[in-house]
Parts: sequence; structure tokens; C-alpha cells
Amino acid sequence: MSKPDELLVDIAALVESGRSNQMSLTVVTNGAVITGRLAPEEVWSRRVSEVLTDSAHLGEFSAVFTERTGRDGPPTHLHFHVARILQGTVGIPETGGMYRVAIEDVDAWTVGDFSYH
Repeated sequence: MSKPDELLVDIAALVESGRSNQMSLTVVTNGAVITGRLAPEEVWSRRVSEVLTDSAHLGEFSAVFTERTGRDGPPTHLHFHVARILQGTVGIPETGGMYRVAIEDVDAWTVGDFSYH
């Protein structure tokens, strides 16, 4: 198990504090490039739950995301919203998605997001 980047943990903690959801970040994890904005876990979980609730086939999973409680200690994951996985000259999905990435799995990162216009 690798040691998480302390600076990245500090950024995640600031986002978790609820002070801002405007932090754009791009990470490389296991060869994938993910770019988007970070959100506090509670906000991210609530939005995922809403999407699942609206699904005819996945509604039963929504409670898993709404029943989560706060964790003690530093953040262990980044919660992306309006995010895309970059593949060649395309961002998938085009409209952005919701991704959860373990901080310890981040190989590289930069502040800001990439977009194709």
C-alpha cells in the first residue's frame, strides 16, 4: 500500500470542509486520466443517490449512498462531479459524470481540468 500524497489529502480535506466545490483537478490513476471538479463526499453521495432513485432498475441501491455517515480522520477518496475520463480527443461522458477515486491510487495530478471545445 502506497502512502497518499499529503498535499492531495490537504486539498481533499479543504473540499470536505464545505468551503468550496469549485476546485478543479485532473488525476492519473491506473492509466486513466480523470478531470473535473471535486465535491464533498456528502454532496456527491446525495447526488448519486438521487440518480439511482430515479432509475427503475437501480433504485434499491440509493439508500447505500444516503445512509453513509461522516468518517473520522483525513479523507481517503476524491469525489468528482461534472467529471470526464479522457480518452484520446474525447471526454467520456461528454456531459460529465460522478467518480470516486482512492487518493492512494492517484499516480499523478494537477490543479485544473481539461476540456475539448
